[in-house]
Amino acid sequence: MKAIFKRELRSYFNAPVGYVCIAALAALYGYFYYQVMALGSTGYISNVYGTMFSFSMIVIPIITMRSMTDDQKNKTDQALLTAPVSVTAIVVGKFLACWFVFFAASTLGLLPAVAMSFFSSPAWGEIIGNYLGTLLYGGAMISIGVLISSLTVSQIIAAIGTFVVSVFLMYIDNLATAISSKAVNAVVGWLSFNSRYTTFTQGIFSVSSTVFFLSVIAVFLFLTARRLESRRWN
Repeated sequence: MKAIFKRELRSYFNAPVGYVCIAALAALYGYFYYQVMALGSTGYISNVYGTMFSFSMIVIPIITMRSMTDDQKNKTDQALLTAPVSVTAIVVGKFLACWFVFFAASTLGLLPAVAMSFFSSPAWGEIIGNYLGTLLYGGAMISIGVLISSLTVSQIIAAIGTFVVSVFLMYIDNLATAISSKAVNAVVGWLSFNSRYTTFTQGIFSVSSTVFFLSVIAVFLFLTARRLESRRWN
């Protein structure tokens, strides 16, 4: 798994994809934090993360679109699947490489808050809550993106598919409110990513929400591994 992780991470930074994704998110964090400083109130920091959440979800399909498609397109997947390494290690290694790029970009987004702390008192509970929530929500979306990437040889299709799922999950709560069914509302409420993410944005660490996002990651990585397993036997 470690070798797969290093291989995939190296591929992100041998090409401009990794640098562009990290630079774009870091620049946007810096821009919106600059607006907060211009307004002269740390109370607007929550708006920064509310806006950056949408941008982060847009970047994730770009990060995951090549995770599985490249090997299929270049026929290197045959060598990978016949190598003495389990499909689980392959999938987890690729997932961790994608997540690390997202983690690096999100962590750089903390630097403006650190700079602000020298001359003001930002609400660090809220900032860390948003940071952790973004990493967990992002990890769940990345696992979904990796699965979608394993289903096609086209990076464009993989990116669009992940983007559509991301938008659907962001607005599924609004869809539920439009349907007057207690059963549907209960199911949507249980599956809702937003309701669990919102807990973190309030500066509250939720064990149940953490377990939920980690469970989503585990389920989709398992499905991706089964997809690769079927291809190995074929």
